[in-house]
Amino acid sequence: MTYAGTRIGVFLGGTFAQEPGMGNIVDRAVELAREAADAGVHTLWFGQAVDFDAIQLAAHVGRAEPGIHVGTSTVPMYPRHPLLVAAAAKTAQAATSGRFRLGVGLGARNLLEPQFGLPYPPQIRHLREYLAALRPLLDGDDSAFEGATLASRPVTPTAVAGAAPAIPILAAAMGPRALAAAGELTDGTATYLAGPRALDERIVPGITEAAAAAGRQAPQIVAGVPAVVTDDVAAARAHAAEVLGFYDDIPSYRKVIAAEGLSSAADLLLAGDEDTVAAGLRRYVDAGATEIMISHTELLGERARARTWALARCL
Repeated sequence: MTYAGTRIGVFLGGTFAQEPGMGNIVDRAVELAREAADAGVHTLWFGQAVDFDAIQLAAHVGRAEPGIHVGTSTVPMYPRHPLLVAAAAKTAQAATSGRFRLGVGLGARNLLEPQFGLPYPPQIRHLREYLAALRPLLDGDDSAFEGATLASRPVTPTAVAGAAPAIPILAAAMGPRALAAAGELTDGTATYLAGPRALDERIVPGITEAAAAAGRQAPQIVAGVPAVVTDDVAAARAHAAEVLGFYDDIPSYRKVIAAEGLSSAADLLLAGDEDTVAAGLRRYVDAGATEIMISHTELLGERARARTWALARCL
């Protein structure tokens, strides 16, 4: 199999925002975007938490660095209304001249519900209704949507000048019912901590079959993979155990990690020299990933990060 042309992206999430000595997060993100573009990275992906806003930061970075595409992986649907997410996404698309992709997801109920103090809606029903409401809004369609978990009733025009072409939607779907909804209603999925076995046996067939049944094109499969090129594998694994242990307590991640035959998120870290990490990433491509999103490349500092990003030219 040839891997020429495989898109390599890099994820910038919470650990990026906590970088010591950072003067301005937007300036730093733009600086990293230029470094990534020079290394051959295709896309910078931004995760949403409660510090920086992922869509806004993606818009700033994409406008400042025309050599990079940007996206979110992911913006939790709860408790952000589709009208607000669509407005932000269309602004980002206009700012980046069409280089923005919107990744959305259900999020982790055990984290989000206590954090926001609002009742969490039925998950799969809300996912379907949210996506059904969101797609027309991204296209500037002012039609109302009435569902059991949400209503969307625009009272003013929703079109944004310059927000073209149509914004791709990726749903963070890994379970069978979520994958069915994503295949039917979106342009693909952005997974995280789903290894090659889970992709090959569950995720890729599930979303692809749903897309085909709905008459949609083959979906994008963006596989999020923790990876770092380093000569100190033991240190990388020790750091990964600290920062990835958080996911071991989230039910959806426990399931997909178990589907890989592993016991913890840290077990999915790819660490070693260039050939070792590249071989690991190619397993994801063999399993059906159309794009790789490398995360936690900063585990061991700038030199290791630069070596890892340079793999973008090797696949």
